[in-house]
Amino acid sequence: MVILVLDMLNDFVYGKLKFSKVQTIIPNIKLLLDFARQHNIPIVYCNDSHIASDRELQIWGAHAMKDTKGSEVINELKPQDNDHIILKNSYSAFHRTNLTKVLDSLYKGKGVESIIFTGIHTDICVKHSIYDAFLSGYDIIIAENGIAAPSFQKHKSGLDYMKSNYLVEVKQIEKIIQDLRKSVKLKAVKIQ
Repeated sequence: MVILVLDMLNDFVYGKLKFSKVQTIIPNIKLLLDFARQHNIPIVYCNDSHIASDRELQIWGAHAMKDTKGSEVINELKPQDNDHIILKNSYSAFHRTNLTKVLDSLYKGKGVESIIFTGIHTDICVKHSIYDAFLSGYDIIIAENGIAAPSFQKHKSGLDYMKSNYLVEVKQIEKIIQDLRKSVKLKAVKIQ
């Protein structure tokens, strides 16, 4: 199990590509990250880090440019020492990154089977990253109240598409934590 945090960056939350809905998911993601850290569940941040030649800049304009304040994770969700950071220059967190290598290295090299997705944008980066996770055979959980898009329509269409095509589970963060809590207790019982 691993938590992925997609693009919770200054440019998307407070900068040039901000949208109001993203504010509502910050406390939900924080709740999940706090739980994960307390129970040694790995967290991976996948962050846009663009250079001038990246193709998506032709669509969205300059944003989350490499080594700028706009490409940094927001203070409310700042990565901690044990967290992993993947820099990406396209919609998918898997495309031309070392994300798969990081996921395979977790749990003393046993790797992960399940990914919990949080972050933005439901209809773009979340959707494309989940597509690649699906192709790679991971079990996928979408934190429904931990993802967002600029409009309800884009959020709903992205979520509906992923539900129909990628074998995902969609759960509220409170339910994810409840399920993880049960799993942690079961592991503790097996160890004793």
